[in-house]
Amino acid sequence: MKTKIVKYLLVAAVTVLVMLPLVWMLLLSFKTNAEIFDNPLSLPASLNFENYIRAFETLDFLSLYKNTIFIVVVTMAIELTITFLSSFVLSRMIFKNEKMRSMLYGFLILGLTISPFILLFPVYKINVMLNLREQMALILPYVAASVSFNTLLFVGYLKALPSEIDEAAVIDGCNLWQLILKVILPMAKPVIATVVIFNVLYIWNEFPFASVMLTDPANYTLSLGASFFKGKYNIDYAGIIASSVMMIIPQLAFYGLFQKNIVDGMTAGAVKG
Repeated sequence: MKTKIVKYLLVAAVTVLVMLPLVWMLLLSFKTNAEIFDNPLSLPASLNFENYIRAFETLDFLSLYKNTIFIVVVTMAIELTITFLSSFVLSRMIFKNEKMRSMLYGFLILGLTISPFILLFPVYKINVMLNLREQMALILPYVAASVSFNTLLFVGYLKALPSEIDEAAVIDGCNLWQLILKVILPMAKPVIATVVIFNVLYIWNEFPFASVMLTDPANYTLSLGASFFKGKYNIDYAGIIASSVMMIIPQLAFYGLFQKNIVDGMTAGAVKG
């Protein structure tokens, strides 16, 4: 009984720690800039929605959402196609030389040891050399940055699927593409959902690459919306916080709807079927 109480208290404490920054940001969004500077930890004097009104007047949320969703959809379509097929080869196909499989897998997940942000300048130079601008200059780096993480999850999950599935499908007359699309792909839905969730949230919040690659305000993403509140001599912190709240709400809803898929995708590949 005591152990169960301790576990509940621990879970409650972790929940409070996780929720505290979000609640604090929500409270700050109702304060004026003067209140934020004078006493940022106090409760707002009143439910003042002027910050949200100013955010709507300053930002073209429709354009920001449209640009962000476009980049997310195109990036996810490209990276899922590439990484799922490459992971299928590494996990399900027969190699004459097993060392080659290990070398390819090691090379693909090597990117996990390198922060993509230290590659910002080299990626920018490559984009200039290839004459890639604006959204395409952002989409391709996002695809490249996803390869290692996606490969790690896909290979772990696909390896856990029994090899008898492939053999039965081939005996029934499936060719390679039918095996991939009609047999393996439907069974990989949990890990695909996990990959989609992690990558969508990353792209939605990514700032360094977007701030460098996007030069036309008409192509700005949500993460760059805060830059509209920065003047030459001052920064509208209250407006930034209010706009950030509106940008975070869709993420929380998205994560809340699909959080079960994260657990399923992360744990399914850890146990042999």
